[in-house]
Amino acid sequence: MWPALLATFLLLSHFSAGSRIPESHLHKRSLQTRNLVTDGSIKESYDFVIVGGGLAGLVLASRLSEDSNTTVLVLEAGLSGDEVATQINEPANTYYNSVVGTEYDWSYTTAKQSGLGDRTTSWPRGKVLGGSSAINGMYLTRPSEIEVNAWQSIASDGGNTANSWGWDAFYAAMKKTETFDAPSDDIAKEAGIQYDKSSHGTQGPIHWGYPGYTFPIVGSWTESLANIGIGTNDDAAGGQNWGGYIAGSSINTANWTRSYSRSGYIDPLPPRSNLDILPSATVTKIVFDTSNASNLTATEVQYASSAQDQAKSVKVKKEVLLAGGTIGSAQVLMISGVGPQDILQSAGVTVLNSLPGVGQHLQDHLSTGLVYETPESTSTAGAMRAAGGDFVNSALFLSYINSATAYVNLTGLLGPDGASSVISAAKQARDASVKNIPSQDSGVLDGYKAIYDVTTDKFFSSEVGQIELLLSITGGGIMIQAAIQHPLSQGHIYITSPSMFDKPVIDPGYLTHDVDVTIMREGLKMARRLGQAAPISGFLGKETSPGDGVNSDDEWNTWLRGAVGTEYHPTGSCAMLPKAQGGVVNAKLQVYGLANVRVADASVYPFEFSSHLGAPTYALAEQAAALIRAHYNGVEETSISSSSNSSGSSGSNSSNGSNRSSSDATRRASSQLLYCLIAFIASLVAL
Repeated sequence: MWPALLATFLLLSHFSAGSRIPESHLHKRSLQTRNLVTDGSIKESYDFVIVGGGLAGLVLASRLSEDSNTTVLVLEAGLSGDEVATQINEPANTYYNSVVGTEYDWSYTTAKQSGLGDRTTSWPRGKVLGGSSAINGMYLTRPSEIEVNAWQSIASDGGNTANSWGWDAFYAAMKKTETFDAPSDDIAKEAGIQYDKSSHGTQGPIHWGYPGYTFPIVGSWTESLANIGIGTNDDAAGGQNWGGYIAGSSINTANWTRSYSRSGYIDPLPPRSNLDILPSATVTKIVFDTSNASNLTATEVQYASSAQDQAKSVKVKKEVLLAGGTIGSAQVLMISGVGPQDILQSAGVTVLNSLPGVGQHLQDHLSTGLVYETPESTSTAGAMRAAGGDFVNSALFLSYINSATAYVNLTGLLGPDGASSVISAAKQARDASVKNIPSQDSGVLDGYKAIYDVTTDKFFSSEVGQIELLLSITGGGIMIQAAIQHPLSQGHIYITSPSMFDKPVIDPGYLTHDVDVTIMREGLKMARRLGQAAPISGFLGKETSPGDGVNSDDEWNTWLRGAVGTEYHPTGSCAMLPKAQGGVVNAKLQVYGLANVRVADASVYPFEFSSHLGAPTYALAEQAAALIRAHYNGVEETSISSSSNSSGSSGSNSSNGSNRSSSDATRRASSQLLYCLIAFIASLVAL
């Protein structure tokens, strides 16, 4: 027996980075045998009850349970994901074999959008451990220093200076979350990948990597952008994120799998008796002690596996932490009696805390693209997939995901005169645009104006990107996409019944502001100019959508209203703003009027970033955990930014990710050795 086991171990130790170790060794066992629990085995009470086991929720669970005397329960509405591990783990399955549209997706749909010709649009969100980090497109980009500092400024209220959300602290937190896996020299050269290692972490739970396979068209991206006046960015992670580059992706290059909140923050943990994670548990209500009407205390959380099942409850000793995302967190608050009074009363919910901002300030990135035929001479992932063959089932091929990116500011998009004209028009329309806001609460309207002013004064007038351009080569054609980054349009989320099993109404108010239409249109025009520029033009066939019948501004406006949809980055529904501006949480993430409830997910951003939201939300959750631990350890917030680097990879004694003494080769070798050891131990268990 032992010689055979030793031979197995030695064989595994020689696996290349492009090989795949069986998922039963990498994914399924670790969580199921350690922290995953059934309903009958949870404790009567916990220090912290986390509502939502998604991207942020699992970060919180991992970090808070590092304190062995702190008990943590995660209630996740979705399943564990073990049954669809291959679909989740293999990066390219985000295109070819996605769980979107299945029981692992909330499958939300918006209300009819007047700005889109009364169309509804789909809003996929992950309903599985890991949340949307388990089903998304895996882009890792970061917001700019300008945006993060603007967030700190707008979130500050009197003596509350929001120290955790300034650039220095947040930059350190973003680095803390990641392990940077540099691309191979060949991949970097062919794809035109540039980076600065000093802007990245080295020992965090989430891997920032690049595919193990690429295509010549990707390498034409930044040169083509330069030929239309958009410069190349060789350090997009360092605070100046504008320009063209090949973005990082949440890929673990040791085994070419998706790196997400479950695989990074939970699966590697040693056994923790103080951490329980319960899937298939939809939170139905937070129960409050109302003896102090101005500062309610959460005493228990109710949950059920379906609308037909009787709700069960678990007691809360310290805090309830909402991490249900932009939709879920706002819905839980409203169902529990916290939110706009008129909405709660209409839904049949008793109002316990009238908080007008809950569900308001809803924003989203809006996107569509130009589609081109793929010539026979052009190699793309989509064309190779269609042709078939053994290689398209290999780990290397399945590691390829789209990542060519550019963020373009107003001046780059419109020229100096055009940018000045749009900024002037936006400022003049500010007061009139208030009529488009669904809430007419004076505080919510003041918050809208504050966000509006930040957008026009700090974002429109700076180098911050207003349009994102993306290259997609994984479908039947080639697409150059454009996505608006700082919409002036806002909407809201609201409930219509007291049941969490009834989906809320989602109304993002797409394109209800004329300036958004202008920026979106000009972004698409730029996408067309890019498609006509060398050298990328040599890889493209005929433009099939919208085609040569769309040229004038009116034609573009009509077409885009029928074509745009979500870029999957909703935010703002539990905005971090002063209460007087329709805020829901303060800078410590505490819900106004509640003694022991916080929100820690993407819903708290008061405005959109010029970034995909994965990387910043990992950092937000890290900072949230630091704030909470500091509170119970008697540490002031001002100390958090300096101490946020003291803890490294979850479940280890690693540092904050600023140690650059280890080479990429050493890190990858260590990772592969770890997986081999896991496989070896699993073989022993199987015997």
